[in-house]
Amino acid sequence: MATKQRGRPRSFDRETALEQAIRTFWEQGYEATSVTDLTRAMGIGAPSMYAAFGDKQSLFEEVVRVYGQTHGAFGERAFAEEPTVRDGVARMLHEAAEKYTEAGHPRGCLVIYAATNCATPEVEEGLRERRNANISSIETRIRAAVAEGELPPATDAPALARYTGAVLQGMSQQSRDGATRRELEVVAELAMRAWPEREQQTSAGA
Repeated sequence: MATKQRGRPRSFDRETALEQAIRTFWEQGYEATSVTDLTRAMGIGAPSMYAAFGDKQSLFEEVVRVYGQTHGAFGERAFAEEPTVRDGVARMLHEAAEKYTEAGHPRGCLVIYAATNCATPEVEEGLRERRNANISSIETRIRAAVAEGELPPATDAPALARYTGAVLQGMSQQSRDGATRRELEVVAELAMRAWPEREQQTSAGA
């Protein structure tokens, strides 16, 4: 009589499985996503998931890190490549309009949407800290721009940074509600009207 052998767990591509986990959390949010949803999307069994990624919360923490380095990296890239903070914010908002509505993945921002109805305090706090860190980063750049004369001395850096974050978060939700790329680009254009222009230097003796 043949005996059933206990084989090794089926191997799988970790990066592909992780990308499927990103899409699942992005589409459904953290709380609404079950381990069954994850293993079905990732094409692996629960034991393999736990062995490779840990529990649901540990997997989600990795998902957020990787999302920030890939799908969500356009903001940091805009600030790194544009010559002024104003240009960086304008590019970030316009690229958000594109990224939040493009085909091939869920709409909006994972970090913003995953917090919807989240009842797990550690996850909710982690997402809030990440969002606030993004706003603080914008504020730091605005303060530097004021110090360098790029923006007027009277610029309210905390308020302008908070406003920019609110626009970005609102664009994410609007995209989930069906807003088109062009509609969100108009929002970006209107938002930039609230940004102060660089002060014009008057020539001596004018």
